[in-house]
Amino acid sequence: MDDKDSWDSLSEFTLAEILEMENMYKEIGEETLNKEFCQKLATNFSCSSNRMGKSAVKWQQVQIWFQEKLLKTQNKHAPSSLALKLFVDLSDANSSNPGILQRRKGTVEDLKELSFEARSSKDFAWYDVESFLNYRVLSTGELEVRVRFTGFDKREDEWVNVDNAVRERSVPLEPSECHMVKIGDLVLCYQDREHHQVYCDARVADIQRNSHDERGCTCIFVVCYDHDYSEENVSLERLCRRPMQ
Repeated sequence: MDDKDSWDSLSEFTLAEILEMENMYKEIGEETLNKEFCQKLATNFSCSSNRMGKSAVKWQQVQIWFQEKLLKTQNKHAPSSLALKLFVDLSDANSSNPGILQRRKGTVEDLKELSFEARSSKDFAWYDVESFLNYRVLSTGELEVRVRFTGFDKREDEWVNVDNAVRERSVPLEPSECHMVKIGDLVLCYQDREHHQVYCDARVADIQRNSHDERGCTCIFVVCYDHDYSEENVSLERLCRRPMQ
């Protein structure tokens, strides 16, 4: 086991620490990679009352987090170019695949055909895209596409903003992949309520790691939904990860 693996096994960042690092990265960007900066931040985290009972944070952990954040930012594709390509490639595509609530039962071929998801403005939930019907450029220069959601008819078609409501399809997690989920991760979580069952964005606020048995992963994940800030304890089978995580 290398040093990085041993650090990860001893200590995970808390959600508050991750949010603080996110804000610092937005403010000063690559300057967060500075060794002295990382040492000071690691000391502040380690001395915080929020880390009572947790292992101290090493400055190298902090630096690695910022390095990975920088790589993700640099590798992020331009969404407008992506949407135009989608319109050309997928607007005439037909799909007989089941809706998003059946995503976990899909085959490899289903995943190839259903490559994208879009967020509805009606309930803030993400749905698989069956086809891209049209596109338009607003006076602000923003690009919108009209989508048809898988499993719904034309009455549910919506215009959605490419920059914040169209993305590559989230990936269902297998029991053996639970180690990939970290505190602070953005996940797509199946929200089961009395009057609706949808997939919504959420942040992982805490994780109770348990031993796996014949039933698979028994870990408990505390998630905080982005749209209403409610928290819930969920199992791994209700989570999908983002492809770039």
